[in-house]
Amino acid sequence: MDKIKLVTDSTCDLTPELIEKYNIHVLPLTVNIGDKSYKDGESITLSEMYKGVEEGGAFPTTSQVNPQEFHDVYKKYLDEGYKIISTHVSSHLSGTIQSAEIAKDMLESENITIIDSKGVSGVMFLALVEAGENIHQGRSFDEVVQAIRNTVDKVKLLVTFDTMEYLVKGGRVPKSVGAIGGFLGIKPLISIKEGKLEMVDKARGSKKALKSLLAFIDQTKTRENSSMVVINSLDSETNRAVINHIESKGIKCYEIQVGCVLGVHAGPKLVGVFALSA
Repeated sequence: MDKIKLVTDSTCDLTPELIEKYNIHVLPLTVNIGDKSYKDGESITLSEMYKGVEEGGAFPTTSQVNPQEFHDVYKKYLDEGYKIISTHVSSHLSGTIQSAEIAKDMLESENITIIDSKGVSGVMFLALVEAGENIHQGRSFDEVVQAIRNTVDKVKLLVTFDTMEYLVKGGRVPKSVGAIGGFLGIKPLISIKEGKLEMVDKARGSKKALKSLLAFIDQTKTRENSSMVVINSLDSETNRAVINHIESKGIKCYEIQVGCVLGVHAGPKLVGVFALSA
């Protein structure tokens, strides 16, 4: 039986319980605020980060995992006899996967497979849970790789942002669009296509944004016995309503607060739904 190690990065938003259950190694990205740097999920909370911005502090930026960090982790597990499957945030959203590729080249190992999830957060979350279950069932290395690839291609998602301020400051949307959105109370509805963020619709106000999320849940045909993932960047009425709606349909739901790296771009009160389509 293959000895398999799952490696990923902190934008997967896996819970500590799932990380332990499936023995996954998570490499953190970094949040930079002024002259200080914080490892994602380890040394600063979303609330603390947002409070700093609200009080006029430096706007946070983010940086990818560097190649040396990948090299050291890969070497450790290769030396222990593992084959490694390394699954990461879309290459269109971060340079993290390029760092992973550099580390693999440095080690010249055929026992490392790197997968571009073409997504973030719930996409990686669902794929890694599927992979972990496959490993527990004794599947081969190639079967686990294929399971991850199949899952990331099947995840559908819809995310709404409460404010465009963070998208604008992070350079994700033009200032002109952000200004109009803020004035009109526009809530962008975002999905991911071919690894890139794509605005699929706009909602005027929080109630219409919630209506769009609930319609997405109702209209998405999910794989039998699969779970949905609901992400948020600080709890909100929209987040609660989405979770209640999913649970009322008898669907298992993972409720996840995103890490600070995603939170930098999302801003407070983001809500997103990820579903594994049939």
